[in-house]
Amino acid sequence: MTIRSRHALVVASICLLLAVPLTQAQTSAPDRKEASVTNHATGPFDVKTSPQDDKSDDPLLGRFALDKQYHGDLEATGKGQMLSAGTAVKGSAAYVAIEKVTATLKGRTGTFVLQHTGSMSSGNLHLNVTVVPDSGTGQLTGISGTMKIVIAPDGKHSYDFEYTLPKSD
Repeated sequence: MTIRSRHALVVASICLLLAVPLTQAQTSAPDRKEASVTNHATGPFDVKTSPQDDKSDDPLLGRFALDKQYHGDLEATGKGQMLSAGTAVKGSAAYVAIEKVTATLKGRTGTFVLQHTGSMSSGNLHLNVTVVPDSGTGQLTGISGTMKIVIAPDGKHSYDFEYTLPKSD
């Protein structure tokens, strides 16, 4: 297998990281004076990744644009960038991504940013997706939380978003 085809396989595996159960990261509640409410939002989503011209001579490094459409409790679009790194070991790779989400979340509108960190070691996946602190705007100001991404046997993607927001008036 050539390095280029191994890289393509690693990139495909990394993209699948976006669709496997996540290890939930610990997040602290917002340091706000108003009371907060913890909620769950669930639903399906679609994701497209597009390779970007990274002008790198290293076939194990990649850069991709992310384009997501969330449905269900979170009606949103997500736009972002992902960097990936493959290795010479089959089934081992890593990625990081930043995704800006423009959303209506159970009737509240605004934006927030998700930080993705994923790695795969000999096929064992580890993935964390968390809300960037203080990234919420509009009615989503003060949002914090973590997102699990799941993939069904038929290949469809869904999310389980546990989040905290200050109580609205």
